[in-house]
Amino acid sequence: MSVDNDGAPPALVILAAGRARRYGGCKPLAPVGTHGEAVIDLVASDAVAAGFGTIVLVLGPSTGPAIRYHVEHVWPDAVDVRFATQPEPLGTVHAVLSASDHVGDTPYGVGNADDIYGGAACTQLVTHLRTRPDVNALVGYRLTDAVIGSSPVTRGICQVADDGTLIAVDERRQVTRTPEGGFVAGDGREPAILPPDARVSMNLWGFTPAIHKTLQASMDAATDASEEAEVLLPEVVAESLATNSFSVLPAQGRCIGVTHPDDLALVQAELNRQVAAGERPAKLWSSLR
Repeated sequence: MSVDNDGAPPALVILAAGRARRYGGCKPLAPVGTHGEAVIDLVASDAVAAGFGTIVLVLGPSTGPAIRYHVEHVWPDAVDVRFATQPEPLGTVHAVLSASDHVGDTPYGVGNADDIYGGAACTQLVTHLRTRPDVNALVGYRLTDAVIGSSPVTRGICQVADDGTLIAVDERRQVTRTPEGGFVAGDGREPAILPPDARVSMNLWGFTPAIHKTLQASMDAATDASEEAEVLLPEVVAESLATNSFSVLPAQGRCIGVTHPDDLALVQAELNRQVAAGERPAKLWSSLR
């Protein structure tokens, strides 16, 4: 059922408490913009321009102080930003639950702090949250639009029904682009060849308040949750699809993120290209001016 939600703009929860072992630094603060802007600056600026109201940053004890200092000194005062703390690295499910006090009982979005989803995809998610607030959503990117560079990555391949409902998410590892422009997974599983048009999850979600019961139940059941045994959002969602329905929103545009140190120059080059092509504004926070 389609519902016109005329309430306050939805919040976007940005998960910024990750440890970034492969990158070796604080990925949300990596300078990638045309004027040296950090990844998290672009993520939030795109979200605000798309219509998200509150930005909720989930921070960890190690990099949290640096991220908060950056945000408080760089972001415009007009941005409604809240800070939540994930005291232990127990995974992305725990991170989302850490933001519960800031999202209340209204639908909201969730995304990573090191993936630049683009304004078009953010707008798609805002529209869904406003018009279908009773349906969970996943923004699904084409695989070819969700890989940058040649280093191996993990991607959740989505199985989607004809009506756009998510059926399953299959985590494939060691995914790389072939010289011919295709993709291959080096995890020893079949099929090894992955189609470029396959829809993949980049952890950009739209959640109804009802999902909290599922997330909390998964944490309660994970008695051994720890830094080495994290409870991860894609896995919990995949296991709950029998009781929780998700609509897959076919993403428009690319999702560019920083996974490996070598990705930094590639992300910078792609953002420069987007600005030069008029696909994104040359200056951040332009929607606030």
